[in-house]
Amino acid sequence: MSKTLRPVKVVKNYLKYPEGSCLFQMGDTKVLCTASLSESIPEHAKLSNKGWVTAEYSMLPRAATERTARHKIAGGGRTKEIQRLIGRSLRSVIDLESIPGLGVYLDCDVLQADGGTRTAAINGAFIALVQGLRRWRKDGKLTNWPVRDYVAAVSVGWVKGKPVLDLNYERDVMADVDMNVVMTGKGQFIEVQGTAEHAPFSNQQLQQLLKLAAGGIRKILAVQKRQLGDVHQ
Repeated sequence: MSKTLRPVKVVKNYLKYPEGSCLFQMGDTKVLCTASLSESIPEHAKLSNKGWVTAEYSMLPRAATERTARHKIAGGGRTKEIQRLIGRSLRSVIDLESIPGLGVYLDCDVLQADGGTRTAAINGAFIALVQGLRRWRKDGKLTNWPVRDYVAAVSVGWVKGKPVLDLNYERDVMADVDMNVVMTGKGQFIEVQGTAEHAPFSNQQLQQLLKLAAGGIRKILAVQKRQLGDVHQ
C-alpha cells in the first residue's frame, strides 16, 4: 500500500488561446484546465455586486478503458456533482467582492482517467485560475487582486486494512473507504467527502486518513507554489 503521491506533472500555457491553461497530471490521470473571463454572471452575484467563479467538468469519451457516449457524460449526475465541487473549492479562496461584475469560467476536461480526476481537476484549475487573473490584471481588467490563498485536493482511502494516498482506479475500486479532501494553503478544510464502501469506519481511521491527506496536499501545494510563486499578489 502506498502513502506517497503518484508523480505530479504540470504543463502551464498548454493551449494558445485561453488566458490561463495547464495540463495537470497525477499518475496516469491527465486533466486539461482552462480559465476564461466573462461578463456573464449569475443574477445573485450581480445583485450582490460581486464576481463569480464557476467550473465545468467533462471526460473525453475514451478517457477510460471503455468508450462512453458524450451525451451520457454531459448529462450524468456525477459530472454535475464534480462541477459544483470544483466551483465551491475555488470560490473559497477568492474574494468575489473584489471582482464585481466579472465571471471566471474554469473548464476541466479529463483526457485520461486513472482515479482522482476530481482532485486533479481542482489542482489544475487553481493554476489556470491564477494564470488567468494575472493576465487580466496585466491587461488592466482587474484593479484588485482577489486570490486569498492556495487550494489543493487529494484522494485517500482504506484498502486491504491500510490507509492509501492518491488512489489510482485499481485501488479505488478495492477501497473499503473512499475519501476526497480539499484544503487551503493554510491547512484549513474546504471539503471532506468520505464514503464507507463496504463497512463503517472508525473515528481513528478517519483521523488517519485526514492526516494522510493533509501530508499529500502539502506536497501538491509545493508543486503549485513552484509553478505560480506567491499567489497573494
